[in-house]
Amino acid sequence: MSGTALAVVVVVVFFLALYLLQRYGDLWKQQKLVLFGTLLSWYLCFLIVFILPLDVSMAVYNQCNSNITNTTTATPTNPSKCEEPWTYIPNDILEVFWRVVYWTSQFLTWLLLPFMQSYARSGAFSVVGKIKTALIENALYYGSYLLIFIALLIYVAVQLKWKLTWADLQTIGITAANTWGLFLLVLLLGYGLVEIPRSYWLSSSHNYVLSKSYFKVAKMATEKAEADEKLADVMEEVAGIHASVRQNHFPRKYVDIILTKCPTKYQEEMGINAEISRVDQNAPPTKRVLVKLHEKVVSAVQRHNQTQVQWSILLEQAFHLEDVAKSQNNSLRHFTHSFPLAHHGWIRRFIYTPTVEWFWECVLRQGLCRLLAVILCLLSAAVIWSECTFFSTHPVLSLFAVFIQLAEKWYNYHCIEMVCFVGILFMCVCVYSTVFRIRFFNYYYLVPHHQTDAYSLLFSGMLFCRLTPPLCLNFLGMIHMDSAISHKNRVQTSYTSIMGSMQLLSFISDGFYIYYPMLVLLLCFATYYNLGPRCLNLLGFHQYITDDDLISDLVDEGRELIKRERRKRQRAEDGENRRWVDIFFSRSRQEDLSSLLACRFYWFVCIVCLLCFVLQAWRERYGVDGAAGRNRAGYTELKDDQKEPVTKIKKSGRALSHITTSI
Repeated sequence: MSGTALAVVVVVVFFLALYLLQRYGDLWKQQKLVLFGTLLSWYLCFLIVFILPLDVSMAVYNQCNSNITNTTTATPTNPSKCEEPWTYIPNDILEVFWRVVYWTSQFLTWLLLPFMQSYARSGAFSVVGKIKTALIENALYYGSYLLIFIALLIYVAVQLKWKLTWADLQTIGITAANTWGLFLLVLLLGYGLVEIPRSYWLSSSHNYVLSKSYFKVAKMATEKAEADEKLADVMEEVAGIHASVRQNHFPRKYVDIILTKCPTKYQEEMGINAEISRVDQNAPPTKRVLVKLHEKVVSAVQRHNQTQVQWSILLEQAFHLEDVAKSQNNSLRHFTHSFPLAHHGWIRRFIYTPTVEWFWECVLRQGLCRLLAVILCLLSAAVIWSECTFFSTHPVLSLFAVFIQLAEKWYNYHCIEMVCFVGILFMCVCVYSTVFRIRFFNYYYLVPHHQTDAYSLLFSGMLFCRLTPPLCLNFLGMIHMDSAISHKNRVQTSYTSIMGSMQLLSFISDGFYIYYPMLVLLLCFATYYNLGPRCLNLLGFHQYITDDDLISDLVDEGRELIKRERRKRQRAEDGENRRWVDIFFSRSRQEDLSSLLACRFYWFVCIVCLLCFVLQAWRERYGVDGAAGRNRAGYTELKDDQKEPVTKIKKSGRALSHITTSI
């Protein structure tokens, strides 16, 4: 199994990161460098999370080997030979892996991704111009940080009379990065530990979810109107510049580039207006003005598309929740959709039938959400307790440390890896979900359905790379695997070994790393009582709170908007149905006419064929027989007397006239 577990995790985590990038980003339209940087940053962070439990089991295995060399008597807890874990990874491979992953993620978050952010946001028209803008912005931003760091480093070295080596400088840099990340980590973790279990518990209440959906619709309607207004203002500015710059002017090629970024509707309007009235302005715009306008156009169009997609998604969610409310009292246990044309397919026809959907939406979903909320609440309580007590080693109060030590006594590697994986995965979900939810004044936020802009994708990658290493280090402290915090003389994990000795900065390892995580308890109380949303409501940023009058007004407004959109959707669907009915009947009339003509032609052919058959039969029966009779009569005439043949001929003539008369 040497290296097999590592290879499997590497492949699985890559597809996980690719799926998330495909969900939030646009793999076909966004810049390839932006997608590559975001994918690499997410991938490395997820690798740290999934590989760390394997590293912990390897540390327990190495500790077992160390105990064997120090003892001579074998016991169940001190065996004579240590069994390798099923996920065994050689130590040299694991150390190289951690160094590559950690330093690559730090290079991304502190140097490459900020540069790519400025590059993606720049409105320059050439690659050289974008690079120049990115270098200037990052030089001003990070140059100030570098000067402050060098000044503090010189001051500390002179005052404490340190003899700094390259390894010490690496440790100081790692400590500074982890301190910054831990400061933000506790804030995000305190919010997620309470909000995630509460969100699942409240989602079991249909009335709460429907009211919150109305609130989101009302809020999104305002944002959508603002985005449309901003786009119209920017397009008006573009139209003015488009009309003032002639084809022979130098800035014309930049104006054409800007026009390609505008929506098709505005491009057609600006083309028609420019042909009708083209006036000369005082002076053509400068390149700096066009660069800023280009940046504004890209931002306005992106924001407009985001609000349109989010508006459609919220409408579908609200319609579905209203359908659930109507179907709950259905005695036939049959889920009914308001717009059945939008819900069709073989899956809904054969697997997810209306009866199955009714049982899931009206019966099973509520109980499952509550059960999941209880489990997540227990995990949150375990994390909060462990964060506040992991500094205590005698006795051991951290719950995760207790579980790990009990499994370590019997060298149960499966239990060790499972406890580590569940704990660190839950903490990552609390932190990462908060990152995906937060919004900074509509300047940065992640939008699903391929609507996240490049700046927000890169910013999320930066946050992940800055938060994941301190989160893993904090978890190792919770399970007493970090000697800088637990002060135990034991074999360290390979991840801890690359961090260096934190004793170089004892005021951080013995003070900040131990006591600052306790702040998560206060943040959990603040989240539970909605102190953050209440403060944001006072500042004008509306958040959903059930006992607020203004929020109730927004809920009523959202309900009216949904009614209006439902009527509009119903009229559109009725019109579509009438159109299909008209097409069907018009085709039916055409088919009836063609069928009538075909039928008449068929009967005409049948009658003609019947007449031809009758005439042919008559000719064969009477025409040929008459001729043969005349021949036979003439032949008899030569041999017999003259009276008898003549008499026969006359009878034959009378018989023929009789047949003709009958016909």
